[in-house]
Amino acid sequence: MSADRIARFQALVAAQPDNPLFRFSLAQALDAAGSLDKAADHYRQCCAARADWMMPRILLGKLELRADRPTLALPVLTEALELAVLQHHEEPEAELRALLAGL
Repeated sequence: MSADRIARFQALVAAQPDNPLFRFSLAQALDAAGSLDKAADHYRQCCAARADWMMPRILLGKLELRADRPTLALPVLTEALELAVLQHHEEPEAELRALLAGL
């Protein structure tokens, strides 16, 4: 199932490489399949595409933690926390504070 999902979103990204929503979906599919480095690259592109987009930062930060790369996770999770506070997302804010407290 995940290979089909990855292939579907790879095709969409190939057809519309500037569409951050397709790229985000591809990143999630790659992440779920355990392709952490590939997923991280796509999450980073999503972050670069929209400075106010909190979710790819949260997922990228969590991915970096799972990959045992806390120094890469820290700035991304910090940015995500700033966005959560700014955008009044209380649950993500609490989760991000807990993640950052553990670093």
